[in-house]
Amino acid sequence: MISLNVEGMTCDACASHVGDALHKVPGVERADVAYPAGRASVSGKALDAQALIAAISALGYRAKEATQPTPTDTDLPTGSANTRRGGAGLHIAVIGSGGAAMAAALKATELGARVTLIEHGAIGGTCVNIGCVPSKILIRAGHVAHLRRGGPFDGGISASAPVIDRQALLAQQQARVNELRQAKYEGILDGNPAITVLRGAARFKDRHTLIVNLNEGGERTVAFNRCLIATGASPAVPPIPGLRESPYWTSTEALVSETIPSRLAVIGSSVVALELAQAFARLGSQVTILARNTLFFREDPAIGEAITRAFRAEGIEVLEHAQATRVAYAGDEFVLTTGHGEVRADKLLVATGRAHNTRGLALDVAGVKVNAQGAIVIDQAMRSSQSHSYAAGDCTDQPQFVYVAAAAGTRAAINMTGGNATLDLSAMPAVVFTDPQVATVGLTEAQAHAQNIETDSRTLLLDNVPRALVNFETRGFIKLVAEVGSGRLIGVQAVAPEAGEIIQTAAIAIRARMTVQDLADQLFPYLTMVEGLKLCAQTFFKDVKQLSCCAG
Repeated sequence: MISLNVEGMTCDACASHVGDALHKVPGVERADVAYPAGRASVSGKALDAQALIAAISALGYRAKEATQPTPTDTDLPTGSANTRRGGAGLHIAVIGSGGAAMAAALKATELGARVTLIEHGAIGGTCVNIGCVPSKILIRAGHVAHLRRGGPFDGGISASAPVIDRQALLAQQQARVNELRQAKYEGILDGNPAITVLRGAARFKDRHTLIVNLNEGGERTVAFNRCLIATGASPAVPPIPGLRESPYWTSTEALVSETIPSRLAVIGSSVVALELAQAFARLGSQVTILARNTLFFREDPAIGEAITRAFRAEGIEVLEHAQATRVAYAGDEFVLTTGHGEVRADKLLVATGRAHNTRGLALDVAGVKVNAQGAIVIDQAMRSSQSHSYAAGDCTDQPQFVYVAAAAGTRAAINMTGGNATLDLSAMPAVVFTDPQVATVGLTEAQAHAQNIETDSRTLLLDNVPRALVNFETRGFIKLVAEVGSGRLIGVQAVAPEAGEIIQTAAIAIRARMTVQDLADQLFPYLTMVEGLKLCAQTFFKDVKQLSCCAG
């Protein structure tokens, strides 16, 4: 590596121009230029210091080789104490303010970098504003209404139909959203002097420069040494004739609706569609779900079958292999044409997936590549096709979960400041907040077979789990998938009222490469749902129906 002292730079844009010039010199693989430090660090093969100095001089700046090169982020060994401040002198631009963006910005400043964070919408991104937080509040409200309407203890505790005040529920929901946005996003940004927040829409001017169209009017140019793109995703809208001309809902509109519609049609068969469908049904809507295939068709078939039974038992109409071929809206009524006949509804929720927010960024100008679906292509280090530009979260092809985005953002910041961090998703837990919940981690049998892994599996119905029995709630199952020969646990699928509280234990077991015998030998507290993991593991070796309570 060659380190150069550069004189004459007056701003970050100067540093960007110097960096571009250095990248054009033969042999240069990486050039990091810090305006505040007046320093350029260049790495590559067969570098010629005089050629580098000449490239800088051609721009009108003065350069000379540093006699004592200052360690930069490229020099610092991973895990050394110096990596804590490996970002000193770096300016990092972060586009977005959701889970990935916030995690990256905070980690980058912790490591010594200066950050400009750019957001054109609400600070906090999808999760806190229009995703995880408000949807889980709506789901919980629906669950409480469902329990008040009736439950397994109606013989001893009288039930009564609840009165739903949607506007009051919405006010409560939005108050908590505002509170969390202020506490976890806006307040933290305001209190960090190393982070500058720009409110506006960003697009690339070149490889090291952004143009920001400010919300208040005007433009701002932002030059950077590193950039993280964390712009998230938005609801995808299928090309159904008549749909775009109608006042359909996406999850965004559904979550802030001031009314509960009498009839709600839902197009979709996965997480968002099914969570909101059940919540609205429990708050008083007559819900019809149109599933192009079956529910959760990408998961183990038993999952979709169990949720379909549960939904139909609650009065939710599930139309499988049903696709809307046309949408008409007239007289405040939606009419959906399907192979099952017409479906009529007062409101229509479209929840068929989410599209990557990469349009409008001028990524081609920056040389940042996207795939056919519009997702930014990244490597294990969250680096894009440009070595100084990174991406994380839903705008990439990573799984669309906020905890994955945040973990990726943190690792991107470490790597942007000289570290070497990767994100292992082999034991990534996922939860769907229907009732019963769906939780998965690791491989299904089909996924394992596709990788030429021979499997052995067991499925335990919840009527074998003492906690489920005393709750009088035995809908669902726990399934363990093991590798033949080693007995190593490689996957868990669960449908249970508290599946989300079970799955992290399974994830840790997979991460620790435990066998089903190891799991069966562990101590689990009696009368917990997570004990179902132990019981299911025991079914690989014995008939758990013949065991006494707590049998080890």
